[in-house]
Amino acid sequence: MSFGDHLEELRRRVVLCLVVPLPAAILLFLVAPDIRDLLTAPALVAMEANGLPARMQALGPAEVLTTDLKLSIIGALVITAPWIVWQGWKFIEPGLYRQEKRFVRFLVPGSALLTIAGLAFLYFVMLPLMLQVLISFGIPGPENAFGIPDPETRIEATAAEGATVIPVLTDAPTDPAPGQAWIDPVTRSLMIVVPTTADGTSYELLSTPLGREGTISQEFRLGEYIGFVLTLAIAITIAFQMPLVIVLMGWIGIAQRSFLTRNRRYALLICAVLGAILTPADIVSMVLLFVPLYLLYEFGILLLAIAPADKVASGTLIPGFGGDGSRTSDDEDETTHGSHPGQSDSKAGSDEVNSPLDEEDDPPTSDDDPRPGAS
Repeated sequence: MSFGDHLEELRRRVVLCLVVPLPAAILLFLVAPDIRDLLTAPALVAMEANGLPARMQALGPAEVLTTDLKLSIIGALVITAPWIVWQGWKFIEPGLYRQEKRFVRFLVPGSALLTIAGLAFLYFVMLPLMLQVLISFGIPGPENAFGIPDPETRIEATAAEGATVIPVLTDAPTDPAPGQAWIDPVTRSLMIVVPTTADGTSYELLSTPLGREGTISQEFRLGEYIGFVLTLAIAITIAFQMPLVIVLMGWIGIAQRSFLTRNRRYALLICAVLGAILTPADIVSMVLLFVPLYLLYEFGILLLAIAPADKVASGTLIPGFGGDGSRTSDDEDETTHGSHPGQSDSKAGSDEVNSPLDEEDDPPTSDDDPRPGAS
C-alpha cells in the first residue's frame, strides 16, 4: 500500500471507532442516574455506617448534568473498548508476521481479563473499606448518647414538660397530615409534610439531614466523589496490567525469571511506593492496594513460566492455537494475501521458532511485496 492508501485506511478505521461509541454514549445518558447511583452506593453505605446522612451534594446548577455526561461518555468508551481495539488491530494486522499476531492475541484478552478483575476488586473490596476509613476521620463519637429504659413513660414526661416530641418512624405514614413531622432513623432525616400551594390543595414531603453535634460536617460533593472514583479506576486498571508487563519484559529479554525471583525485595518496595502514590494518604488504602500488586508480581513470574515466548510464537501454548494439523486464520491470511518472499510452505507451517521476537522471517526485499500492509 502507498502512503496515501495507509492514510485512507487509518481514516476509515478512526471513523469506524467513532461510529459505535457515540450512539452508546447517548443511550447511556438515558440511564446515567442508575450508573450514578451504582457508583455512589459504597459511599452512602459508609456514611450510614458512620452515622451520617446518606446523601450527596450538588453545589452547582449544572453539576448533576455534567456528571451524567461524564459518566455516559466514559461508560461508552469502556463498553465499546473491544470494538475500538478491534479496529486498531485490523489496521496493523496485515503488517505483522504470524508469530507476532500470536503474541498480540495472547496479550489483548489477558489485558481485558485483568482490567475486569481490577475494577471488580476496586468496587467490591477496596472502595468500601477505603471509604469506611476516610469517612471515619473527623466524625465526633456519640458521647452524648443515652439509653431510655421506658420510652413511652419518657415521652409522656417530656410532653408534660412542654417539649415537642417528634415520633421516630421506620415507615412513612400512609396518609400523612399537613404539618406532620417524623424522624426516619434509616436515613437520619427529619421528614415534614408541607403545602406546595397557597390554598393548601396539594402537599409534598420535605426532608433535612440530621448529623451529630460537632465542629466538622462531613458532606460530600457529587462531582468530586465521581471524579475520585474514576481516578481510582484508571489507577487500578493500569496497576493490574503488571503481569503482562512482566511477561513482555521476559519475552524481549529485559528481565528473566531468575532475575525477577532474585529481586523480590525490590519488587516489594516498588509495590509499596505505588500503593502510596495511587491511593489517598492513609495506611489502610495503601495496604489494600499493596497486597494485590505484589500478588500480581508473583502471578507475572508464574505466567512467564507457563507462557514462554517460544510456545506463544509457535502456537503450542494452547492446543489448536496455530499448531500443526490445524488451519488457523493466519494460514488463511497468507493464502489470501501471499506469503513472504523466500518463505516456503514448510517453513510457514512449522512450529519450531528459535527466537520468536528477534529472529523473524526474512523481511521482504522486493518492491512487489504481496502483503496488503507493506509499503
